[in-house]
Amino acid sequence: MSQIRKIPELLLPAGSLEKLEIAYLFGADAAYCGVPRFSLRARENDFTMEALDAGVNLARKLGKKIYFTVNNIPRNSKLPSFPKYLDQMATLKPDAFIMADPGLILMTKESHPEIDIHISVQANTMNYAAVKFWKQFGATRVILSREVSISEIAEIKNQVPDMEIEVFVHGSICIAHSGRCFMSNYFKKRDANQGSCNNACRDLYQVFVTNPKQNEEPMELITDEEGTFLMNSKDLRAIEFLQELCDAGVDSVKVEGRTKNDYYVGMVARSYRHTLDSIARGESFDRKWLQELDKVSSRKYFSGFLTRGMEDRVPEEEREFQNNEFGTSLFMSQKYAGLVKEYNSDTQRIVIEVKNKIQKGDVMEVITASDPDALSFTVDQIFYKEKPVEVISGGMGTVELEVPFVIPSKSFLSKKL
Repeated sequence: MSQIRKIPELLLPAGSLEKLEIAYLFGADAAYCGVPRFSLRARENDFTMEALDAGVNLARKLGKKIYFTVNNIPRNSKLPSFPKYLDQMATLKPDAFIMADPGLILMTKESHPEIDIHISVQANTMNYAAVKFWKQFGATRVILSREVSISEIAEIKNQVPDMEIEVFVHGSICIAHSGRCFMSNYFKKRDANQGSCNNACRDLYQVFVTNPKQNEEPMELITDEEGTFLMNSKDLRAIEFLQELCDAGVDSVKVEGRTKNDYYVGMVARSYRHTLDSIARGESFDRKWLQELDKVSSRKYFSGFLTRGMEDRVPEEEREFQNNEFGTSLFMSQKYAGLVKEYNSDTQRIVIEVKNKIQKGDVMEVITASDPDALSFTVDQIFYKEKPVEVISGGMGTVELEVPFVIPSKSFLSKKL
């Protein structure tokens, strides 16, 4: 019998209670979430204290872990209300708080030393001396900056072997040092460090240079007909380098995306879960999971700073910190069609919450939590409010589709573009 290799925890984002359930169902060992006031996701964040309580209960029921994000950098005005929020969150007994601000960490250690502290990526930890500092301060885990390479991660773990190390492996990347950006605050008075970033780095900018041969006359720098997106990074995808991260001693691999939809959470969790499990069995990387991740919208992918020094392993088109000429997440091979709410064995229909247009004759791909291979069927009958229709669109709510086989609830439907 082959020996099972040690693999890191798979940590997924949750912007709502439903996404939390999807994350666990599709393979996450742990998930992170938080209330808007002290979290870096003030927008598109459905969590209240009651929802966090329900999330903890769900995690305990499933034998999973849950971490609360308390990772913003607050101004003076927020400090008076923090003890109340802290007490409420501590009463729920999460597995850890993810924190960045030294003042809030100090207040938390004084009031609730029983709860572990994970140092957020917002603290920009990039070397083993800083990791040693946080260990002496009482933290149990450090989430390293996205700017650190795999070889640097290995050195950090070698220097501080008894500190847990967490690393981002998938999702959006800031143009600033892991979130330390002032652009949103400068342009729109929405502070990124308070969780209100408006993604100003994704915008189209007109860039001018001076021409010394034309009396220093400003001359626009043109990239293409869409404009110049100087600060709009590709998205991080390091799934094919998980073996190297395991070898480096990483304890947790993390996915960004609390504002992303449930399809993103499920599809990314599924791909990384199967890949980590194959590493545990001693199997080589199956490149089909690269194609599976292409089914989720992105700004194109690259492996970020993780693979610095490993250029021979990285495709040429991914070696540079390239910008996306469109500025938005337009790249995907599949369109999310809907989430299956239930299957009715009597009518052989599924009830779905429709997200995008579906019409008779469309070929639907079915992605379930348990099966590594997708199934497919052709849409033959559509019912809206019990009446047959030819086509349905996103925003119509729940509809029914007749299906040729059993499809479990919480499965995703998508169609090829």
